[in-house]
Amino acid sequence: MSVLGIDQITYTTDDLATSGRFFADWGLHLLGEDAQGLRFECLNGCRVDVAAMDRPGLPAAIEDGPTLREVVWGVESEADLERYARAIANDPGFFDGEVEGARRIGCTDPNGLAVRLQVTRKRDVNVASAVMNTWSSRERVNQPAPVYDRATPIEVGHVVFFVADVKAVEAFYESRFGFVSSDRYPGRGAFMRCAPSGGHHDLFLLQLPSGKRGINHVAFTVRDIHEVFGGGLHFSRCGWETQLGPGRHPVSSAYFWYFKNPAGGLIEYYADEDQLTADWQPRDFEPGPTVFAEWAVDGGLDGNTRRQKNAEGPKGAFLTEKK
Repeated sequence: MSVLGIDQITYTTDDLATSGRFFADWGLHLLGEDAQGLRFECLNGCRVDVAAMDRPGLPAAIEDGPTLREVVWGVESEADLERYARAIANDPGFFDGEVEGARRIGCTDPNGLAVRLQVTRKRDVNVASAVMNTWSSRERVNQPAPVYDRATPIEVGHVVFFVADVKAVEAFYESRFGFVSSDRYPGRGAFMRCAPSGGHHDLFLLQLPSGKRGINHVAFTVRDIHEVFGGGLHFSRCGWETQLGPGRHPVSSAYFWYFKNPAGGLIEYYADEDQLTADWQPRDFEPGPTVFAEWAVDGGLDGNTRRQKNAEGPKGAFLTEKK
Protein backbone atom coordinates (compact mmCIF):
# COMPACT_ATOMS: atom_id res chain seq x y z
CA MET A 1 0.00 0.00 0.00
CA SER A 2 1.39 3.38 -0.96
CA VAL A 3 0.26 6.75 -2.22
CA LEU A 4 0.58 6.89 -6.01
CA GLY A 5 1.15 10.60 -6.50
CA ILE A 6 -0.78 13.84 -6.78
CA ASP A 7 -4.30 13.53 -8.20
CA GLN A 8 -5.50 17.12 -7.86
CA ILE A 9 -4.52 20.48 -6.46
CA THR A 10 -6.79 23.41 -5.60
CA TYR A 11 -5.72 27.03 -5.95
CA THR A 12 -7.64 30.10 -4.90
CA THR A 13 -7.24 33.31 -6.88
CA ASP A 14 -8.59 36.86 -6.79
CA ASP A 15 -8.52 37.08 -10.61
CA LEU A 16 -10.13 34.10 -12.35
CA ALA A 17 -9.78 35.57 -15.84
CA THR A 18 -6.03 36.10 -15.58
CA SER A 19 -5.48 32.75 -13.87
CA GLY A 20 -7.56 31.01 -16.54
CA ARG A 21 -5.44 32.49 -19.31
CA PHE A 22 -2.28 31.60 -17.35
CA PHE A 23 -3.10 27.88 -17.02
CA ALA A 24 -4.36 27.63 -20.60
CA ASP A 25 -1.07 29.12 -21.84
CA TRP A 26 0.74 26.71 -19.51
CA GLY A 27 -0.68 23.85 -21.57
CA LEU A 28 -3.56 22.47 -19.47
CA HIS A 29 -6.90 21.36 -20.90
CA LEU A 30 -9.95 23.30 -19.67
CA LEU A 31 -12.61 20.88 -18.42
CA GLY A 32 -15.16 23.46 -17.31
CA GLU A 33 -15.72 26.87 -15.77
CA ASP A 34 -18.33 28.87 -13.89
CA ALA A 35 -18.49 31.96 -11.71
CA GLN A 36 -16.84 30.08 -8.82
CA GLY A 37 -13.86 28.65 -10.65
CA LEU A 38 -12.14 26.77 -13.46
CA ARG A 39 -11.18 23.11 -13.75
CA PHE A 40 -8.17 22.04 -15.78
CA GLU A 41 -6.63 18.68 -16.56
CA CYS A 42 -3.13 17.41 -17.41
CA LEU A 43 -2.50 14.70 -20.00
CA ASN A 44 -2.90 11.83 -17.53
CA GLY A 45 -6.04 13.19 -15.84
CA CYS A 46 -4.36 14.95 -12.92
CA ARG A 47 -6.56 17.99 -12.22
CA VAL A 48 -5.93 21.61 -11.33
CA ASP A 49 -8.89 23.36 -9.68
CA VAL A 50 -8.70 27.17 -9.70
CA ALA A 51 -11.32 28.57 -7.32
CA ALA A 52 -12.57 32.05 -6.56
CA MET A 53 -11.43 33.23 -3.13
CA ASP A 54 -15.00 33.24 -1.80
CA ARG A 55 -16.11 29.85 -3.13
CA PRO A 56 -18.01 28.02 -0.37
CA GLY A 57 -16.53 24.89 1.16
CA LEU A 58 -12.86 25.66 0.61
CA PRO A 59 -10.35 24.50 3.24
CA ALA A 60 -8.70 27.20 5.32
CA ALA A 61 -5.69 28.93 3.73
CA ILE A 62 -2.21 28.71 5.26
CA GLU A 63 -1.32 32.22 4.02
CA ASP A 64 -3.04 35.38 2.82
CA GLY A 65 -3.85 36.04 -0.84
CA PRO A 66 -3.84 33.63 -3.79
CA THR A 67 -2.35 30.29 -2.76
CA LEU A 68 -2.73 26.51 -2.83
CA ARG A 69 -5.58 25.37 -0.56
CA GLU A 70 -5.36 21.57 -0.75
CA VAL A 71 -3.47 18.66 -2.24
CA VAL A 72 -5.38 15.51 -3.19
CA TRP A 73 -3.20 12.40 -3.37
CA GLY A 74 -4.24 9.29 -5.30
CA VAL A 75 -4.34 5.72 -4.01
CA GLU A 76 -5.01 2.45 -5.78
CA SER A 77 -8.20 1.17 -4.13
CA GLU A 78 -11.01 1.67 -1.65
CA ALA A 79 -9.18 -0.74 0.65
CA ASP A 80 -6.23 1.67 0.67
CA LEU A 81 -8.59 4.52 1.55
CA GLU A 82 -9.93 2.52 4.49
CA ARG A 83 -6.45 1.84 5.86
CA TYR A 84 -5.39 5.48 5.52
CA ALA A 85 -8.65 6.64 7.09
CA ARG A 86 -7.86 4.61 10.18
CA ALA A 87 -4.36 6.10 10.30
CA ILE A 88 -5.60 9.72 10.31
CA ALA A 89 -8.94 9.36 12.10
CA ASN A 90 -7.69 11.22 15.18
CA ASP A 91 -5.87 14.00 13.34
CA PRO A 92 -7.18 17.58 13.21
CA GLY A 93 -9.69 18.30 10.48
CA PHE A 94 -10.46 14.63 9.74
CA PHE A 95 -12.71 14.40 6.70
CA ASP A 96 -14.54 11.48 5.10
CA GLY A 97 -17.09 12.33 2.46
CA GLU A 98 -18.10 12.50 -1.18
CA VAL A 99 -16.56 15.12 -3.46
CA GLU A 100 -17.25 15.28 -7.21
CA GLY A 101 -18.95 11.89 -7.06
CA ALA A 102 -16.09 10.05 -5.36
CA ARG A 103 -15.09 9.30 -1.78
CA ARG A 104 -12.34 11.43 -0.27
CA ILE A 105 -10.69 11.22 3.10
CA GLY A 106 -8.28 13.66 4.65
CA CYS A 107 -7.12 15.81 7.52
CA THR A 108 -5.02 18.88 8.22
CA ASP A 109 -1.23 18.49 8.29
CA PRO A 110 0.91 20.15 11.01
CA ASN A 111 1.48 23.13 8.71
CA GLY A 112 -2.26 23.79 8.41
CA LEU A 113 -2.68 22.44 4.86
CA ALA A 114 -5.72 20.38 3.85
CA VAL A 115 -4.52 16.93 2.77
CA ARG A 116 -6.93 14.64 0.91
CA LEU A 117 -6.79 11.13 -0.59
CA GLN A 118 -9.00 9.46 -3.18
CA VAL A 119 -8.90 6.46 -5.49
CA THR A 120 -6.84 7.82 -8.34
CA ARG A 121 -8.50 9.22 -11.44
CA LYS A 122 -5.25 9.40 -13.34
CA ARG A 123 -4.87 7.26 -16.43
CA ASP A 124 -1.84 5.72 -18.09
CA VAL A 125 -0.54 7.71 -21.03
CA ASN A 126 1.93 6.70 -23.70
CA VAL A 127 3.88 9.70 -24.93
CA ALA A 128 6.93 9.81 -27.18
CA SER A 129 10.00 11.33 -25.49
CA ALA A 130 13.46 12.25 -26.62
CA VAL A 131 16.18 9.62 -26.81
CA MET A 132 19.49 11.12 -25.69
CA ASN A 133 22.80 10.44 -27.38
CA THR A 134 25.79 10.39 -25.02
CA TRP A 135 29.41 9.50 -25.68
CA SER A 136 28.89 5.97 -24.36
CA SER A 137 25.35 5.35 -25.62
CA ARG A 138 24.16 6.56 -29.01
CA GLU A 139 20.60 5.33 -29.31
CA ARG A 140 19.14 8.06 -31.54
CA VAL A 141 20.27 7.22 -35.06
CA ASN A 142 18.97 8.85 -38.25
CA GLN A 143 16.37 10.61 -36.13
CA PRO A 144 16.34 14.25 -34.97
CA ALA A 145 15.45 15.11 -31.38
CA PRO A 146 11.98 16.65 -30.91
CA VAL A 147 11.30 20.38 -30.97
CA TYR A 148 8.27 21.58 -28.98
CA ASP A 149 6.28 24.69 -29.88
CA ARG A 150 4.80 24.62 -26.38
CA ALA A 151 4.47 22.27 -23.40
CA THR A 152 1.63 19.88 -22.61
CA PRO A 153 2.25 18.84 -18.98
CA ILE A 154 1.74 15.18 -18.16
CA GLU A 155 0.91 15.63 -14.47
CA VAL A 156 1.55 17.60 -11.32
CA GLY A 157 4.81 16.00 -10.27
CA HIS A 158 5.50 17.65 -6.92
CA VAL A 159 4.53 20.44 -4.56
CA VAL A 160 6.80 22.56 -2.37
CA PHE A 161 5.72 24.36 0.81
CA PHE A 162 7.27 26.70 3.32
CA VAL A 163 6.64 25.11 6.73
CA ALA A 164 7.02 26.33 10.30
CA ASP A 165 8.44 23.00 11.59
CA VAL A 166 10.04 20.79 8.95
CA LYS A 167 10.71 17.88 11.34
CA ALA A 168 7.07 17.73 12.47
CA VAL A 169 5.68 17.88 8.94
CA GLU A 170 8.18 15.32 7.63
CA ALA A 171 7.28 12.94 10.48
CA PHE A 172 3.56 13.40 9.76
CA TYR A 173 3.80 12.37 6.09
CA GLU A 174 6.07 9.46 6.97
CA SER A 175 3.90 8.07 9.78
CA ARG A 176 0.45 8.67 8.25
CA PHE A 177 1.01 8.01 4.55
CA GLY A 178 4.29 6.10 4.30
CA PHE A 179 6.26 8.82 2.54
CA VAL A 180 10.03 8.23 2.32
CA SER A 181 12.75 10.84 2.74
CA SER A 182 15.06 11.18 -0.27
CA ASP A 183 17.47 13.99 0.77
CA ARG A 184 17.57 16.76 3.38
CA TYR A 185 18.85 20.16 4.29
CA PRO A 186 19.22 19.29 8.01
CA GLY A 187 16.82 21.40 10.03
CA ARG A 188 15.89 23.38 6.92
CA GLY A 189 14.39 21.15 4.24
CA ALA A 190 13.15 17.64 3.41
CA PHE A 191 12.65 16.02 0.00
CA MET A 192 10.06 13.23 0.25
CA ARG A 193 8.67 10.66 -2.19
CA CYS A 194 5.38 8.77 -1.91
CA ALA A 195 6.91 5.30 -2.00
CA PRO A 196 10.33 3.63 -1.76
CA SER A 197 10.53 3.32 -5.55
CA GLY A 198 9.77 6.45 -7.56
CA GLY A 199 10.91 9.88 -8.63
CA HIS A 200 13.21 11.87 -6.38
CA HIS A 201 10.44 13.82 -4.65
CA ASP A 202 6.69 14.34 -4.67
CA LEU A 203 6.81 16.76 -1.74
CA PHE A 204 9.49 19.21 -0.65
CA LEU A 205 9.30 21.02 2.70
CA LEU A 206 11.28 24.20 3.40
CA GLN A 207 11.71 25.84 6.80
CA LEU A 208 12.83 29.48 6.78
CA PRO A 209 14.16 31.34 9.84
CA SER A 210 11.05 33.54 9.70
CA GLY A 211 8.73 30.55 10.20
CA LYS A 212 6.81 31.57 7.08
CA ARG A 213 4.06 29.18 5.92
CA GLY A 214 2.80 29.00 2.36
CA ILE A 215 3.27 27.70 -1.15
CA ASN A 216 6.70 27.90 -2.74
CA HIS A 217 5.91 26.23 -6.05
CA VAL A 218 4.02 23.53 -7.93
CA ALA A 219 5.97 21.50 -10.51
CA PHE A 220 4.52 19.99 -13.68
CA THR A 221 6.22 17.02 -15.29
CA VAL A 222 6.97 17.25 -19.01
CA ARG A 223 8.51 14.68 -21.34
CA ASP A 224 12.13 15.75 -21.62
CA ILE A 225 14.57 18.66 -21.51
CA HIS A 226 13.46 19.80 -24.99
CA GLU A 227 9.89 20.29 -23.72
CA VAL A 228 11.22 22.27 -20.73
CA PHE A 229 12.85 24.65 -23.20
CA GLY A 230 10.03 24.68 -25.74
CA GLY A 231 7.38 25.15 -23.06
CA GLY A 232 9.34 27.88 -21.31
CA LEU A 233 9.98 29.82 -24.51
CA HIS A 234 6.30 29.64 -25.50
CA PHE A 235 5.18 30.71 -22.04
CA SER A 236 7.65 33.58 -22.10
CA ARG A 237 6.34 34.70 -25.50
CA CYS A 238 2.84 34.73 -23.98
CA GLY A 239 4.08 37.46 -21.66
CA TRP A 240 4.43 35.55 -18.38
CA GLU A 241 7.39 36.40 -16.17
CA THR A 242 10.25 34.00 -15.47
CA GLN A 243 11.48 33.76 -11.91
CA LEU A 244 14.43 31.48 -12.70
CA GLY A 245 15.36 29.22 -15.56
CA PRO A 246 16.09 27.31 -17.55
CA GLY A 247 18.48 25.49 -15.26
CA ARG A 248 19.38 22.19 -13.62
CA HIS A 249 19.13 20.96 -10.02
CA PRO A 250 22.17 19.03 -8.78
CA VAL A 251 20.17 17.41 -5.94
CA SER A 252 17.50 15.74 -8.11
CA SER A 253 19.29 16.07 -11.49
CA ALA A 254 16.12 17.59 -13.01
CA TYR A 255 16.04 20.36 -15.60
CA PHE A 256 13.69 23.22 -14.68
CA TRP A 257 12.13 26.55 -15.61
CA TYR A 258 10.19 28.58 -12.98
CA PHE A 259 7.57 31.27 -13.62
CA LYS A 260 5.60 33.57 -11.33
CA ASN A 261 2.02 32.38 -10.85
CA PRO A 262 -0.94 34.77 -10.35
CA ALA A 263 -2.72 31.99 -8.43
CA GLY A 264 0.07 31.85 -5.84
CA GLY A 265 3.76 31.07 -5.54
CA LEU A 266 5.73 29.83 -8.52
CA ILE A 267 5.12 27.20 -11.19
CA GLU A 268 7.70 24.91 -12.76
CA TYR A 269 8.24 22.80 -15.86
CA TYR A 270 10.67 19.97 -15.09
CA ALA A 271 12.01 16.74 -16.60
CA ASP A 272 14.62 14.03 -16.06
CA GLU A 273 14.60 13.70 -12.27
CA ASP A 274 16.45 10.88 -10.52
CA GLN A 275 14.58 7.60 -10.01
CA LEU A 276 15.15 6.00 -6.60
CA THR A 277 14.52 2.67 -4.88
CA ALA A 278 14.48 1.44 -1.27
CA ASP A 279 18.27 1.04 -1.54
CA TRP A 280 18.73 4.82 -1.77
CA GLN A 281 20.36 6.45 1.27
CA PRO A 282 19.24 10.04 1.96
CA ARG A 283 21.97 12.65 1.70
CA ASP A 284 22.45 15.86 3.69
CA PHE A 285 23.14 19.16 1.92
CA GLU A 286 23.94 22.67 3.08
CA PRO A 287 21.58 25.15 1.34
CA GLY A 288 23.22 27.40 -1.20
CA PRO A 289 22.87 28.72 -4.76
CA THR A 290 25.18 26.09 -6.28
CA VAL A 291 23.35 23.27 -4.47
CA PHE A 292 20.01 24.51 -5.76
CA ALA A 293 21.20 24.99 -9.35
CA GLU A 294 24.48 24.09 -11.01
CA TRP A 295 23.42 26.42 -13.81
CA ALA A 296 20.40 28.68 -14.14
CA VAL A 297 19.36 31.72 -16.14
CA ASP A 298 18.11 34.46 -13.80
CA GLY A 299 15.24 36.30 -15.48
CA GLY A 300 14.88 33.65 -18.18
CA LEU A 301 15.48 33.75 -21.91
CA ASP A 302 13.92 36.22 -24.30
CA GLY A 303 11.08 34.38 -25.99
CA ASN A 304 12.03 35.61 -29.45
CA THR A 305 15.80 36.09 -29.60
CA ARG A 306 16.70 33.33 -27.07
CA ARG A 307 19.13 35.75 -25.40
CA GLN A 308 19.29 36.12 -21.62
CA LYS A 309 17.17 38.92 -20.26
CA ASN A 310 18.81 41.77 -18.35
CA ALA A 311 18.84 40.51 -14.77
CA GLU A 312 21.00 40.36 -11.68
CA GLY A 313 22.61 37.08 -10.75
CA PRO A 314 20.74 34.65 -8.46
CA LYS A 315 21.06 35.37 -4.74
CA GLY A 316 20.21 33.53 -1.53
CA ALA A 317 20.14 29.94 -0.34
CA PHE A 318 16.70 29.16 -1.75
CA LEU A 319 16.58 30.79 -5.16
CA THR A 320 12.85 30.27 -5.69
CA GLU A 321 11.80 31.98 -2.48
CA LYS A 322 9.07 34.51 -3.26
CA LYS A 323 9.25 37.44 -0.85
